[in-house]
Amino acid sequence: MDRHGRARAEAGESAHRLDKKQVRVAFQRAAGSYDRAARVQKELADRLLEHLDPVRISPELVVDLGAGTGDLVLSLSDRFRQATVVAVDIAESMLRVARTKSGGRDAGKRFLCADAERLPFRDASVDLVVSNATLQWLNNPDRLFAECLRALRPGGLLMFSTFGPDTLSELRQSFAEIDSHPHVHAFLDMHDLGDALVRAGFADVVLDAARLDAEYRDLGELLSELKAIGATNALAGRRRGLTGRSRLARLAEVYEAFRVDGMLRATYEAVFAHAWKPAARTRSVGVAPPVP
Repeated sequence: MDRHGRARAEAGESAHRLDKKQVRVAFQRAAGSYDRAARVQKELADRLLEHLDPVRISPELVVDLGAGTGDLVLSLSDRFRQATVVAVDIAESMLRVARTKSGGRDAGKRFLCADAERLPFRDASVDLVVSNATLQWLNNPDRLFAECLRALRPGGLLMFSTFGPDTLSELRQSFAEIDSHPHVHAFLDMHDLGDALVRAGFADVVLDAARLDAEYRDLGELLSELKAIGATNALAGRRRGLTGRSRLARLAEVYEAFRVDGMLRATYEAVFAHAWKPAARTRSVGVAPPVP
């Protein structure tokens, strides 16, 4: 590749980097509307807890990383009654909602506004890190996994869900018909996440994927749902300014190609993973077959 080609590739990569400040702003604004719109994220949380069912672990300190409005915090507290569960999120307004939900059930819970890539925990102090639908908002999974490994005790567990590259593929294809700006995040492939976990030093790494299809009456309903959960375009190369009515109308027209049985379809590729911090450093990774 010549220097012009490298420059174009680097520019494209830069355009697809997430603006972390914009991510924080979007979730700050979405705290009041998140719960009514986060149906896909709640489905992921339920499935993530199912993945936790066969695991034999009695943690003393559990971290919910990217806790949002706190539904998973309540579930983890009910499951591990002897443990302290710490909700960590980048948006203070999300944590205020989570704390309100806890009501009189604050015992054994803490709420920390912090960056997932700079965890406020001592080395080897955490038994279990759980994260639901959060990793896709980070530019560098290596940094997150290194932080999780540092914070976990030997024998500690990291378990998470996130979205794979087929997520919102219909919306990405439709936007590509409108302009050349990035509008939908470039979600990481399951195998790349597995490689990153191994690089960080995790052992017994297992990943699997499942496809979820959500249906909408029209494009406006899909876009409103994404905005309500804070999933707005936070890419560095995003198109600045308001999207005009004519462009939205054109986008809606293009998206009609994905109408099935009277409803518009949006694909979500759910990725689930768990990995252990070993007592002695080992390297292994496995990929489970997709779950229907």
